[in-house]
Amino acid sequence: MTTTNQAAELSHLNQHGEANMVDVTEKAMTSRTATAQGFISMNNETFELITTGKHKKGDVFAVARIAGIQAAKKCSDLIPLCHPLMLSKVQVDFTTDSENKQVKVTSLCRLTGQTGVEMEALTAVSVACLTLFDMCKAADPAMEIHGIKVLTKEGGKSGQWQASS
Repeated sequence: MTTTNQAAELSHLNQHGEANMVDVTEKAMTSRTATAQGFISMNNETFELITTGKHKKGDVFAVARIAGIQAAKKCSDLIPLCHPLMLSKVQVDFTTDSENKQVKVTSLCRLTGQTGVEMEALTAVSVACLTLFDMCKAADPAMEIHGIKVLTKEGGKSGQWQASS
């Protein structure tokens, strides 16, 4: 059981240490943005298949982009205490790294609202990486998803935040 002191520090716990959806009713409506990134590493053959467009399943990046955007929009269905948000922008991008045989997935989520969009940005990256894995697992079941994190957040009472390098 969580103590009252610990519960005060964790916004998703009430004074009794019980799970609680944060009340954002009194928070100001502000422009809020978050960016996140993640990586998926693979063998050389799989990397060549997806970067040259020769994968038999077609454009895996297009499918993963749509999956990431959909996931951000459905974040509150996946994360139990996450607020449903009216996102005004979701962007998912891919950068290939031929030296390390990996793809960097980045996302940007934006809205005007009463709570931040970090979870949506993280969910977009995670699901885009999972979709790449799903579409390529027959060619490379040893792929690794790693390094998923928030890069930046802006807006709200806490203002701007950026991850350290």
